[in-house]
Amino acid sequence: MHLFVNGLAASAGGGLTYLRNVLPQLSVRGDVQVTAAVNPQLHLEFCDLPQVTLAEIEPPAGTLMRFWQEQSSLPAVILKSGADVLVSAGNFALRKSPVPQILLSRNSLYTSTDFFRDLRRRREYGFWLETRIKGDLARRSVAWADRTVAPSEAFAQELRRWTRRSVAAIHHGFDREAFFRDARPLPDEVRYKLDLDRDKGAVRLLYVSHYNYYRNFETLLRALPLLRDRLSGRKLKLFLTCQLHSEGNASGYRAREASDLVRQLRVEDVVVELGAVPYPLLHQVYRECDIYVTPAYAESFAHPLVEGMASGLPIVASDLAVHREICQDAAIYFQRFSAPELAEQVCRVAGRSEFSKQLSERGLARSRDFSWSKHVDELLALADDLLSSKKARAI
Repeated sequence: MHLFVNGLAASAGGGLTYLRNVLPQLSVRGDVQVTAAVNPQLHLEFCDLPQVTLAEIEPPAGTLMRFWQEQSSLPAVILKSGADVLVSAGNFALRKSPVPQILLSRNSLYTSTDFFRDLRRRREYGFWLETRIKGDLARRSVAWADRTVAPSEAFAQELRRWTRRSVAAIHHGFDREAFFRDARPLPDEVRYKLDLDRDKGAVRLLYVSHYNYYRNFETLLRALPLLRDRLSGRKLKLFLTCQLHSEGNASGYRAREASDLVRQLRVEDVVVELGAVPYPLLHQVYRECDIYVTPAYAESFAHPLVEGMASGLPIVASDLAVHREICQDAAIYFQRFSAPELAEQVCRVAGRSEFSKQLSERGLARSRDFSWSKHVDELLALADDLLSSKKARAI
């Protein structure tokens, strides 16, 4: 089988995590050949994978410009490659694919009423309109594709309600060996921030995310003074893998509200902005912390939850159907915009060592249920089914 993987949309976050795990898995399948379209900046990372050929495509800046380029030029590239099946990995499908097409749809913002409400509150009207346009294209894409796949059953159900189309759920995976493999030291600046003002009895929280609105940083920040008051003199630290400023934020999210909130709440001594941590070294940051917390109000899978569970951290998560599906009983939950509930749940974990240990053990067990090899098996089975159906129609 020859797959054409369109990963041009992946430059950070979950899309990049997907390519970094799935392309190596596909490259070791002896009966699979892959042509991959990825951002040229990533060519060096993937160029040595066996059985993987990188398509020479220079995508324009911006989602909508890239979408139109793909619609007009990608079909010819796919035909030239000789691929049997197209895997569109970036939420948008080709309207007229020359081969059977699997669409991977994983952007929960297009269906999130919370996100659109948040944009209006922030007076981000241009962002609101752009997301509406992208959402319309994403909805149409589900109709254009032969099969659509979501990374969780909860998000698959949301897509089915939104599009009234069939959507399959194939969990994203996790490669424990690969995640913990890199033993190089953390960058000096990150190590310094982790070690600064270290206290044996401190409660060290971790939130892994670049800054954006739907990860709901503000609710987490509002919980910090409440937590500090309830921790009976124990020091509190919140480590973020981002900087709370807008400069250099390619996604266009403005962090001013969050940074102002840190000062207004007087939690400058609590919030530690590590900045971006190289992904191969991220496991070291997890293991420096006590509790993983996420207040996100929109998700389709949430890789850091699996990483946190695999690292032995108890999880405190906003009460989303996706979070409950991924973590099950390895997490405790709170209403997504309730800072008091978030603080209460963190205190439950921080104040009860046996309960924290139980959550940690459940998380370690749950993390083993996710496998990139299994994900690729199911994806290839779906591609094989498409090819079989195509052959049957041809007879």
